[in-house]
Amino acid sequence: MSAGTERPPGGLADAGALAGTERPRGGLADAGALAGTERPRGGLADAGAPAGTEAGGIVPLLEPRDGLPPVVETNAALAEVTARLADGEGPVAVDAERASGYRYGQRAYLVQLRRAGAGTVLIDPIACPDLSGVDAAVGGAEAVLHAASQDLPCLAEIGFRPQRLFDTELAGRLLGYPRVALGTLVEEVLGFHLEKGHSAADWSARPLREELLRYAALDVEVLVELRDALAAELADQGKTEWARQEFEAVLATRPAPARPDPWRRTSGIHRVQSRRGLAVVRELWLARDRIAQVADLSPRRVLPDTAIVEAARYLPANHAQLARISGFAGRQARRHEKEWLAAVARARASADHELPETTGGAIPNGPPPVHRWAERDPAAAARLAAARAVVAALAEENRLPVENLLSPDALRRLSWDPPRPYDEQAVAEALAGYGARPWQIELTAEPVTHALRDAQADAKEAAMLEGSAEPEG
Repeated sequence: MSAGTERPPGGLADAGALAGTERPRGGLADAGALAGTERPRGGLADAGAPAGTEAGGIVPLLEPRDGLPPVVETNAALAEVTARLADGEGPVAVDAERASGYRYGQRAYLVQLRRAGAGTVLIDPIACPDLSGVDAAVGGAEAVLHAASQDLPCLAEIGFRPQRLFDTELAGRLLGYPRVALGTLVEEVLGFHLEKGHSAADWSARPLREELLRYAALDVEVLVELRDALAAELADQGKTEWARQEFEAVLATRPAPARPDPWRRTSGIHRVQSRRGLAVVRELWLARDRIAQVADLSPRRVLPDTAIVEAARYLPANHAQLARISGFAGRQARRHEKEWLAAVARARASADHELPETTGGAIPNGPPPVHRWAERDPAAAARLAAARAVVAALAEENRLPVENLLSPDALRRLSWDPPRPYDEQAVAEALAGYGARPWQIELTAEPVTHALRDAQADAKEAAMLEGSAEPEG
């Protein structure tokens, strides 16, 4: 943000605030754009020194600027940091660490917050499982998260539900950055290097090691600064309103309904060709899920998918046959051998009408898989190809990924069952029904309408020519 430019706390930069300021896409912020922004300290370059003063022009973030804060583990400590956050000002940087590779579910095992005037706060949500007081303390302040859709569900479970959002990953996508991981954006936009080696750590382990806590604190260290720089770039590119609509859509997203057959997502299931084998996959998956939930372990730590698939192919009936499959040799897997054999036995004994079908079927009330369109409905396949080409060109013109301009599912549904007649208003209403935001509809409705109409006309003409062709001889 330019020196002296006033920004409402937590709001996106005003679209005209930086009018005329040229900012290189994907490059470091202009030297004066963030004048007055506090540079992190503690093993870093001097606060006033440019990022380029370090070797290679990148400054490593080694220590939190205020030192490593203690972990909040008591109600008294939670009350103290809650008051600090309430007295702070501006956006609140938020992050959460999960242990999805180690534990069942997606609960948070550490929550990090940082706000101007309050510093960095690390909260143990196992010891302090109710953060509704923190949520109330920051009120309507904008929450700054990276890849917010990943963290918002686990934060909601403990009572933290932001009312306003700035998602730095989503902002990076809208700006056309080819790589939008947090470390990459921090490096490219701010010139700082974040160590990301602990992203897959077991955050459920207690006590948390100091190097993990330092890593977690640094994840929110410059998140607000990154937000400010990206907000300025959004304004430069005329995408501030796009971002606002996208952030609101993320906040409004509700959990997806449970899949009817979640076991069909077992890795390697395509190698199982028979219905009996699929029944084995189903029974083993369900048994594993029950065991994992009771033990609070990631299902794959109880039994790997490869073991389930191999058992489905060979149908082991006893200990000796089960032991030949390497995936059943792990400590957790051996403890539940009786459950595995019982699951396979249930599948082997199932009547034919109880066996699952070899295909999971299409999305209810939705189009079939795209690879079958040319055979089932060539005209629909032509419409989809034309619409995809138009959307791809628009995405390139506006410097953002195709899937952020219009979701592939919306485009498939529109192409498979387009509105009649082919007019822009009808297409716009259909896109809105599929979840497209106003800015997306404004950009795509007209050109997609023309693409669908032209493809349909071409298909009719081709059919007429084929019907009128004289047979040879």
